[in-house]
Amino acid sequence: MGKPRVATTSLCGCFGCHMSLLDIDERILSLVELVDFDRSPINDIKELSGPVDIGLVEGGCANEETVKVLQEFREHCRVLISVGDCAINGGIPAMRNMVPLRECFREAFLDGPTVVNPAGKIPDDEEIPLLLDRVYPCHEVVKVEYHLPGCPPSADTLWEALNALLEGRSLELPYELIKYD
Repeated sequence: MGKPRVATTSLCGCFGCHMSLLDIDERILSLVELVDFDRSPINDIKELSGPVDIGLVEGGCANEETVKVLQEFREHCRVLISVGDCAINGGIPAMRNMVPLRECFREAFLDGPTVVNPAGKIPDDEEIPLLLDRVYPCHEVVKVEYHLPGCPPSADTLWEALNALLEGRSLELPYELIKYD
């Protein structure tokens, strides 16, 4: 039997949660001994090659493309973990949820103080993914087994969570790893 497979994906966020994963520093060598990475920044593989045991997703769903990516990712993950505040509650991108989408477009493309748009047109190219009415957390789109809060969660939090799951332990993180004072 082969090693467990782990994959990651990023939706609407800043990639900070992936940076925390990379911040496990030399422990990454131990992690590589325990798992095979599929899609991840650790090996720079961009596409899933098959089913994985653990999927880590950061970012929320802000447009049709991020929803599709999340749904396809979920199909390949036995266990899916929402990593970080954007995946769990929309994070900073969800600040736009307080403003109607039409107003967001007007500010971004027509009326903003730094906008130069002589045509006065809001982009509508079919290549641009259609924005959703709001930014959705991952668990409102697909089933998610675990949530690791933080912006981003610490490297120690990710390390402990992965080790617990790989060792078959329940994912009960100590307060010190999930507090944000």
